[in-house]
Amino acid sequence: MPELPEVETVRRGLSPALEGATIAVATARVSKLRFPIPEDFSARLTGNRIERLTRRSKYILMECADGLMVILHLGMSGRVTIHKADGLPVAPAKHDHVELKTADGTHVIYNDARRFGLILFSDRETIADHPLIRDIGPEPLGNEFNVDVLNAGLMRRKSSIKAALLDQKLVAGLGNIYVCEALWRAGIHPSRQALSVAGDGAARLVPIIRDVLTEAIAAGGSTLKDYVQASGELGYFQHSFKAYGREGEACSTPDCGGTIERIVQQGRSSFFCSTCQE
Repeated sequence: MPELPEVETVRRGLSPALEGATIAVATARVSKLRFPIPEDFSARLTGNRIERLTRRSKYILMECADGLMVILHLGMSGRVTIHKADGLPVAPAKHDHVELKTADGTHVIYNDARRFGLILFSDRETIADHPLIRDIGPEPLGNEFNVDVLNAGLMRRKSSIKAALLDQKLVAGLGNIYVCEALWRAGIHPSRQALSVAGDGAARLVPIIRDVLTEAIAAGGSTLKDYVQASGELGYFQHSFKAYGREGEACSTPDCGGTIERIVQQGRSSFFCSTCQE
């Protein structure tokens, strides 16, 4: 499932095509993804202008001129791509479920083979209280995420540090890939109890989490299977993985001599080095 860097990369790719654009035609070819698509999808968007695109955790938010907020989540296999058609129609491909055509002829297409993504409506005044949004923790790249905040969250948790960082109520947008990478860089074992990481461990983690996410965004995210950027290009951060997916390979920490191992935590693979992660 795309994590914060992939979603942010898609948002940045869509912004030049959609921000300030008027939707000439909005088409939903299916009635349901993970949840039903709003029945008034076409009526509310056709003729509307998209003022800005933002991101909250793993959700892309489209704010329209009339106050409508469109919530988009890519799910397991969702992808959004831009097509310049020069006035010509774009023949829908398999799994092209939603299409926005702007007044200048740009086609923005949402494709989702598994239909685990979602497109829902809210509004500008109440978006912060939407059930999908209201309980999300601070953005890890924002000022609200700092050592004090992370410490306070970890001190209340007896779960593993891996499980704690995956909890969207503690910090927004982190998923399995980037938690594995951050914990490897910080030298913290993924099974370690969260409250034991408070203090020095939290002080190491905050800047490392920022660095990992920033580097991943700069690389266009990580493409493991379905994810592509809005341009259709792949992400490249997977070539920089130091822990995730490297089971059996030598740890690249200088003078470590250990090997990357894998365990399963809450149904998800954790990759780590037991020699240098304590």
